[in-house]
Amino acid sequence: MTMKKQKIAMLISGGVDSTVALRLLKEQGHDITAFYLKIWLEDELSYLGSTCPWEEDLSFVRSVCDQAGVPLEILSAQKEYWDYVVAYTIAEIKAGRTPNPDVLCNKQIKFGFFADYIDQKYEKIATGHYASSCAKATEDGAVTYFLKKAPDEIKDQTYFLSHLSQQQLSRALFPIGHLTKPEVRELAQKFDVPNKDRKDSQGICFLGKLKFNDFIKHYLGEQPGDMIEFETGKKLGTHKGFWFHTIGQRQGSGLSGGPWYVIAKDTAKNIVYFSANYYSPDKVRNTFNIEQCNWLSGKSPEKQNLHVKIRHGKNMHECTLILNPDGTGHVKLARDDQGLAAGQFAVFYDGEYCLGAGVICTPSNDGNPVITTHVAE
Repeated sequence: MTMKKQKIAMLISGGVDSTVALRLLKEQGHDITAFYLKIWLEDELSYLGSTCPWEEDLSFVRSVCDQAGVPLEILSAQKEYWDYVVAYTIAEIKAGRTPNPDVLCNKQIKFGFFADYIDQKYEKIATGHYASSCAKATEDGAVTYFLKKAPDEIKDQTYFLSHLSQQQLSRALFPIGHLTKPEVRELAQKFDVPNKDRKDSQGICFLGKLKFNDFIKHYLGEQPGDMIEFETGKKLGTHKGFWFHTIGQRQGSGLSGGPWYVIAKDTAKNIVYFSANYYSPDKVRNTFNIEQCNWLSGKSPEKQNLHVKIRHGKNMHECTLILNPDGTGHVKLARDDQGLAAGQFAVFYDGEYCLGAGVICTPSNDGNPVITTHVAE
C-alpha cells in the first residue's frame, strides 16, 4: 500500500541500512531531509583510534545524499550524548552493572533530543532500524502504536527500541523493517549507492570504531584488585579493575587451567569472582527481578506467559512474568541463561510484538550462593 507523501527527517549514519532506507523513502516520493548526528566522543577519544574516525562516515553520507538529491544537515549532539548516554554508561559500569547505551541512545537522542530539535517541522523520524511499527484503533477511538519484530531474526533491532514511549513510537518510521539483511544488500546494489559494499559497523553507538575497554580506561582508569575463585576463595591472580569484567564473561581473564568465567563482582572491595564450573548442573540461573519498566503500549501486559530477550540477537527464552503493584516484576525463565547481570535490559515479546522492557536489578541463583554487588561511594 502506497503511503501518502510526508515530510520526513531521515537519520543517516553512512551505513548501508540507513542509506537504503533513505532511497526507499525517496522512491516513494516523500519530502526528505537527511540528518547526520555528530557525536562528542568521536573527537574527544580520537587519539585511541584513527584520526577523526567519523570523517569516513560523513564522507559516505555526503556522497549518498548528493546521489539521491536529498538535502543534508549535520547536527552536533555532543552535550546531549554526554548527558543522556555516556554519563549513564559510566555510572552503570562504575556501579558494577551491565549497561546498554544503544537503548538510551534511541530513547534520549534519536527520538528524544532530535525529535525536540526538529519540533513539528517533520511528520516522521526515519531510521535504518530492522523493526516496524503499526497503529491500531481501540474501542474508544484512541490510536495505540505497536512495535513489531523484523523478519530477519539476527538483525532484528526491537531490543534497542524497547524503551520508546507511545509519543516517540508514533513518529518513528522504519523503511527497511520488512526486509532481511540480504534483501537490503541487494537493494544497495540496485540503487548503486556509494557505500553498497561497505561492511556493517559492530560497535556501540557513540564509540564508532573505538574499543569499549579503551573508553572505560579513559574514564575510570586502572585499579588492581583480586581475582578470586568463587567456590574456594582462593586468589587466582590480579585484575586491572572490576569495571573491565562482565558477568558470564570468559575472555580476558588471562588465567590458565580454565575456562574461567566471571561469576560475581564486589565493587566496594574491587574483587572479581571467577569459576571454572560455570555450567555445572547445580548452578541454576533462571530467575531475576526487574525495575524501571517501560511498556510500549502505555499499559503493562496482561499475559504472564511471554518470551524475553536478555541481550540483542535472535535468542529468546520462554518466560513467566509476574508484575507487582509498584511496577517492578519477577521473571522465571524456562531454561537457564548463564549471562544474567544487573543493569541489562530484559525485553518482552508476545509473538511478533515487542511489548517493552525492564532493567534487571537482582539476578538470583535459586538458592545458590551469590556475592552481593556493593555500589562504591
